[in-house]
Amino acid sequence: MNSSVPHGDRMNRYAQYSFLPQAFEIHWLSIINSFVLVLLLTGFLSIILMRVLKNDFTRYASAEEEEEEEETGWKLLHGDVFRLPPKVSVFCAWVGIGVQLFALVLFLLILAIMNIFYPGNRGAMYTAAIVLYALTAGFAGFVSAHLYCRLVGSEIGRWAFNLVLSGTLFPVPLFLMFSFLNTVAIAYNSQTALPIGTILVIICIWALITLPLTVIGGILGRNLAKGKDMCVPCRTSRIPREIPPIPWYRQGPCQVFMAGFLPFSAIYIELHYIFASVWGHKLYTLYGVLFIAFGMLIVVTSFITVALTYFQLAIEDHRWWWRSFFSGGSTGFFLFAYCFFYYFERSAMFGFMQTSFFFGYMLLAAYAAFLMLGTIGFMSSLCFVLRIYRAIKCD
Repeated sequence: MNSSVPHGDRMNRYAQYSFLPQAFEIHWLSIINSFVLVLLLTGFLSIILMRVLKNDFTRYASAEEEEEEEETGWKLLHGDVFRLPPKVSVFCAWVGIGVQLFALVLFLLILAIMNIFYPGNRGAMYTAAIVLYALTAGFAGFVSAHLYCRLVGSEIGRWAFNLVLSGTLFPVPLFLMFSFLNTVAIAYNSQTALPIGTILVIICIWALITLPLTVIGGILGRNLAKGKDMCVPCRTSRIPREIPPIPWYRQGPCQVFMAGFLPFSAIYIELHYIFASVWGHKLYTLYGVLFIAFGMLIVVTSFITVALTYFQLAIEDHRWWWRSFFSGGSTGFFLFAYCFFYYFERSAMFGFMQTSFFFGYMLLAAYAAFLMLGTIGFMSSLCFVLRIYRAIKCD
């Protein structure tokens, strides 16, 4: 039957959810419920943390006026809190990649809100993701090189190795997984297998755009950081302070679990719609809701990581660099764990090819979420630690 509706407007009915008003209302009610919970959580957490810090500042100020030499709590760690973390090259490279992935997701959501992508054409968003990843490569090179040179120094050998890590720690696992899954698709004579021409185009984009932008960003970051050390308010002591015994429920695994559970619970409902769109036959069109969910994820990750960093410093444990990164990125572990629930309970997929495609690409997605949210957690904790130690008098 012929239709008078233009081809470009035929998806508007689906985009407006007018054919399923109940699903539309449930979707909005779920996101509003999550938004209210996040607002209450961050509000209570901010009030509690500000009152605790105010008491700490008052206690430390009174101790200085009375000239007491004994120090307790997080002030005791002023000589170790800015000690460099182990594997600093990998750490800086992961932070740079996390900034690049954050910029990639942000730009994708902005384009989606502007209705750039046709709802029925998923390939347009995948193509935009590849192009934006190539164009945002300069963020990874700049941030990783700048952070590394501020922490360690701008020696050409170490700096160049850090730049190599920034350009390989995410693309290499992505290429290896894609090669394996594309080989599986070819073995099953599937139409999802990419032809050799498309693969060569992607390789050329990486070699001619991604790699040069990473190097240019790294050079710019190194030049801006050259001769500048990390502006920290406390001098680092030569001998690391001994860490007192810590109960099991305040150690790394429990802290990382708590840090990932709350952000994941804030976006759990939205994940169902995303998975149903990517791996099912549903159309996802409410990108404004997705943008709100992304904002909630960033806010909750920042607040919970800062709170757990404070609790860690309060028990005189100065190893917060890697801990804050893993605490922020632990949502990626929950994301991959949710894949098992969705695959066995919500999807109808079966067989080696569908299983390998689902878990292979979702493993990469969880890895990307780990790097992006880990960077958010570390940056928030770094700002918090710098702020509290600049507010006290350190010898």
